[in-house]
Amino acid sequence: MPFVKPFFDVGLFSNQAEQQLQFWAEQVGLVFDHTLKLGGGVLQHRFQADAAVMKVNVAREPLATAGQGPLQHLLVACPGCVSIETLQDPDGNRISRVPPGYQGVQGLAVELQVADLAASTAFYQQVLGLQLELPGVLTCGQGLIFLRQGETVSATTHTELAAVGLRYLTLQVEDCDTAYQHAIACGAHSGRAPVTLGSTARIAFVIDPDGLWIELSERASLTGKAV
Repeated sequence: MPFVKPFFDVGLFSNQAEQQLQFWAEQVGLVFDHTLKLGGGVLQHRFQADAAVMKVNVAREPLATAGQGPLQHLLVACPGCVSIETLQDPDGNRISRVPPGYQGVQGLAVELQVADLAASTAFYQQVLGLQLELPGVLTCGQGLIFLRQGETVSATTHTELAAVGLRYLTLQVEDCDTAYQHAIACGAHSGRAPVTLGSTARIAFVIDPDGLWIELSERASLTGKAV
């Protein structure tokens, strides 16, 4: 599927607004961009990491605790960082600040723990159209996904999207409906069918073999066309 941005974005959910905003701005060192209202008492605070976006979604109502999902480690390339610094955000998510270019990382990169390396590799290649660079390493433009073999949940027992933790990736696509239909036809589990968010974007969600939510976003500011 055609991508309109050479990075994926990463989204988390939390109930700790002040602590999370302070963590991403002061400890990680990302630049705050703006806040969006997602509805249902959820605010999305967006931080820039190169051309990637770290989406810090803070809910007013108490969120479920999903436990450790497949997205177990987020790497952030930070200008001026000269060594690896591993942190925990206020909810215990593992975040590492790394020098730009460390293991090829620019912007944001993720490590996913997967039950079947071959199946997950095929999913990200064939269903989502990412490129395989090395065994266990896929790219969305400059964004890197590292797959690590290990025990995890299956997509048939996935929790809801809005739960505490690192919950989803966003791929910016040319056409949300076409990308969603292709993913479902290739065997992806549906998370949410396409919906339009005002004049901002049209989005849908599919779920990978290990239960990670993947947002397919047709964002007007990136595609240059109305949604």
